[in-house]
Amino acid sequence: MSYNKYFIIFSCFFISTLSNAQNVDFSFQNNQLPIDVRAKLLVSQMTLDEKIGQMTSNAAAIPRFKIPKYNWWSEALHGVARNGKATIFPQAIGLGATFDPELVKEMADAISTEARAKFTIAQKKGNYGKFAGLTFWSPTVNLFRDPRYGRGQECYGEDPLLMSKIGVAFVNGLQGDDPNILKTAACAKHFVMHSGPEHGKLTFNVEVSKQDLNETYFPAFKALVEDAKVEGVMTAYNMVYGKPSVTSEFLIKETLRENWNFDGYVTSDCGAIGGVSGKQGYAKSSLEGASLAIKAGANLNCGSAYKQLKTAVEKGMVTEELINERVIQLFKTRFRLGLFDKNSDHPYTKIGPEHIHSQKHVLLARKIAQKSIVLLKNKNNTLPLSPDIKVPYLTGPFANSNDVLMGSYYGVSPSMVSILEGVTDALSLGTSLNYRTGALPFQINPNPKNWAPNVAAESDAIICVVGTTRYLEGESVDAIASTWGGDKEFLKLPENQIKYIHQLIEKKKDAPLILVIASGGPVSLEGIEEHCEAIMQIWYPGEQGGNAVADILFGKVSPSGKLPVTFPKNTAQLPAYDRYSMKGRTYKYMTKEPMFPFGFGLTYSEAEYKNMSLNAQKLKKKESLEVNLEVANKGDFNIDEVVQLYICPEDTSGGIPLKSLKAFKRISLNKGESKKVSFSISPEELKVINEEGEKVWRKGKYKVVVGNSSPGKLSTKLGAAIPQEAIFQLR
Repeated sequence: MSYNKYFIIFSCFFISTLSNAQNVDFSFQNNQLPIDVRAKLLVSQMTLDEKIGQMTSNAAAIPRFKIPKYNWWSEALHGVARNGKATIFPQAIGLGATFDPELVKEMADAISTEARAKFTIAQKKGNYGKFAGLTFWSPTVNLFRDPRYGRGQECYGEDPLLMSKIGVAFVNGLQGDDPNILKTAACAKHFVMHSGPEHGKLTFNVEVSKQDLNETYFPAFKALVEDAKVEGVMTAYNMVYGKPSVTSEFLIKETLRENWNFDGYVTSDCGAIGGVSGKQGYAKSSLEGASLAIKAGANLNCGSAYKQLKTAVEKGMVTEELINERVIQLFKTRFRLGLFDKNSDHPYTKIGPEHIHSQKHVLLARKIAQKSIVLLKNKNNTLPLSPDIKVPYLTGPFANSNDVLMGSYYGVSPSMVSILEGVTDALSLGTSLNYRTGALPFQINPNPKNWAPNVAAESDAIICVVGTTRYLEGESVDAIASTWGGDKEFLKLPENQIKYIHQLIEKKKDAPLILVIASGGPVSLEGIEEHCEAIMQIWYPGEQGGNAVADILFGKVSPSGKLPVTFPKNTAQLPAYDRYSMKGRTYKYMTKEPMFPFGFGLTYSEAEYKNMSLNAQKLKKKESLEVNLEVANKGDFNIDEVVQLYICPEDTSGGIPLKSLKAFKRISLNKGESKKVSFSISPEELKVINEEGEKVWRKGKYKVVVGNSSPGKLSTKLGAAIPQEAIFQLR
C-alpha cells in the first residue's frame, strides 16, 4: 500500500489531531538540513500523544507526517537474528577468540548488508514488526567476569581491552562508513555491571569500587561511545549503587551524556522500567518509575510503562519540554538511518536480496569459525589427522547437532553444516567412518545397553563431540535445561557426557581420543584432560561449524584461536558468583593456577619470539613505550599467530592488576618465515587506575612480556612459546 493511500485511510481517524495541527511542514524531509534541525522541525509539530507514542519500542505510525510504525527491537549478535534466512556467524565468544578486529568488522559489515536487503523487502511487504528493523540491540559488551555466567557466550571475553577492540570493530562494521547515513544502528548493552547471576538480574544491586568500575566495567562501553560512536545504549536490569540502572542519573546523564558526550538514544531493557516499581520496589508506582526513567535520560521504553507519561505531564511529574528532548533524540537516530529520505538519495536501498546468505558470506562464516577454534592440547602431534585415515570414529551427543552450532540470539539458515557432515565431506573415499551418538546431552541414557563405547576399540582415532548448548547456558527464559536459571552452578560437563567419555577411554586401546568441546564458556576438564590426546574448544561456531572443525582436524587449516577467558580447574578456584569485586577474578587478578590460561591456544607449528628491544629503559610522563621484536615460524605448517603484549607491575599494591593485556596483533607466517612486529604503548595506556578510580602515572618498575599467551609458567608448560621479557621504569 502506498503512503498516500495509507494517509487517506487514516486521515479520518486522526481528524482531531489535524484540527489543531494546521498544515504539516514537510521540510523535515529535506536531507540537506542538519539532523538536529530536521528532528526539531518534526517533533515541534507533534501532539503530546503523538510524541509519547514514539517512546515505546513499538513506535506508532503518524499518517499525517507519512511516518509508518517502527519497531526498534532487532537483534544481530552474530548475524541477523529472529528474522528469517540469514548467515549465522560464530557466537560472540568465538569472535573474541579470533583476536581479529578487522575480521569482526568485515563480518559486521556483511550482517548490515543482509539487514539492509531484508529491511527493504520487509517494508515493501508492510512488515513493520519486531526484528524487522534497522536498530540492532547488539553488541553485548558486559565483561565475562565469571565463567558460570550463562550469557557469557554473548560477550567477547574477560579482558576490557579485547572487549573494546572487538566491540568497536563490530559497531564500525554494523554502522558503516557513510558520513551521512548509518547503514544500521548498533546498541551497546547492558549498561552496566550486568554479568550474572542471570536468575537474579531483575532484583540484585551491584556496588563496586571506583577502581573496578573504571578498570573493568566501564572501558568497553566508553570505547564504543567515544571511538565507535555507537548509536544506542541499553541500560541493564539490575540496580547499581542502590538505583535501578534505567533511573540512574549517574550512569545516563553524568557518565554517558556529560563525560563521554554520547549523542545517541538510550533504551531500557525489556520490562525494566516496569520493574522499577515491581520486583525492585524502588518506586511507589509504575507512573513514578516511568517519570524517574525519563528524567534520568532514557529515551525509549521497551515495554509499556511510558504510555503513562501523559498522566505524568498532567500531574507535573515531568514536563512536555523534557519529552520533546527525549523524542528529538529518537528521531535523530531515524534520520541518521535515512528512514525519511527518498530512495534516490539513499546509498543502502539499492542492496538487493542476492546479498542475503550469499556464498561470499557463507565462506566468511567458515573463515571466522576456523580462526575462532582453540587447540588446547595436542599430545605427540596427534592432530592433524590424515584424511586417508582408515577407520575414524565420530561420536558424542553433539556430533550431528545443528543446535550446537547456533548459540543464543541466533538466525536461521538453510545450509547448516554439522560436524558429522563436515567430517564426512573432508575424509577421502575409501575410509570407513563410523558414527554413533553414544550419549544423550543432558540425562543418563535410559537404556543401559550401549554399543557405542565398544566401537572405539576397533577405531584408528576417536573424535568425541561434547558440550552444553544454549539449552543449558544462556538467558534464563531460553535455557530450558538449566537448573540454575540459565547460569552454570558447576563448570563440569553433564554427568552422562563425563560417563561416556570415560567409557571411551576404557575401550579405546591405542587409538587417540580427540575431544571437541562446544560451549559458550569455560568447561572444567578435571579427570578428563589427562586421558585425551587432543582437545579442541569450538564455542558455538555458526552454520559452517562442521566444515571449520573438519578443516582443523584434517590439517587444511592450522588452528589459531586464543582463549578470551581463563579456564579454571573448578568452581572452587572462583570467588563467590554474586560478588562483583574483581579480586581473584580473570587472568588479571587470579593467583591460583587455572587449567588453561587466558590468551592460550596452540597451532600445528612452533613459534619463536626473539630479539625484543625497547626504545628506553626509563620513561617520563609524556613518553610512549616502543617495543620491537621478531616472530618466526619454526614448524612445517603455515600459521596465524596472535602476538600479545602484557605489562606486569613490580608493585601491585593498591589493587592494580597483576598483569594486563595492552596490545595484540594477529599475523600470518608461512613455514620458515619470520616477521618483525612493533607495538607502541602510549603514555595514557601506561597509566593505571588507582583506588579512587583515577587514571594516574604510577612511578616504578614494570615488566613487559610479549608472547602467544598470558604470562606464567603454565603457558609454556602447556606448549605456548617462550615469551620475550624486559624491565622498564616509569619516572
